[in-house]
Amino acid sequence: MARGLVKMAVAAAAAAGAALVAVVAFGATVFYALQLIVPPLAAAAITFLLFALAALVIVLVFLARDAAEPDVEEDEPTGLGQRAYMLFRQRPILGTVAALAGGWIFLRNPALATMVAAAFTETSHGRRPRR
Repeated sequence: MARGLVKMAVAAAAAAGAALVAVVAFGATVFYALQLIVPPLAAAAITFLLFALAALVIVLVFLARDAAEPDVEEDEPTGLGQRAYMLFRQRPILGTVAALAGGWIFLRNPALATMVAAAFTETSHGRRPRR
């Protein structure tokens, strides 16, 4: 699970970097194209206004889309991890107290901590193939 999460984070970072380079290159292209028609200071101002307007349109589109979506009640979480996450989201103080109590129990009984960690990291309940 963690390996997949790391792969997704690396992919997102690479995509964000590529998008940043593309936007900067597009801005330079617009600036130099405008510079052929108007003085450099005016080309810079027009390029700035063009990108500011694009950013404003993007923000307004996403805000309108977010406001248009109705709030959907989430189903009851099924797994222990999902329940713990919902507890922390809805009642952070109670979640913190529960986490501290669980940590204290695990510190007092390391065998219990090992069993719980094994249960969370286990992927299947079937027999493993021999290698």
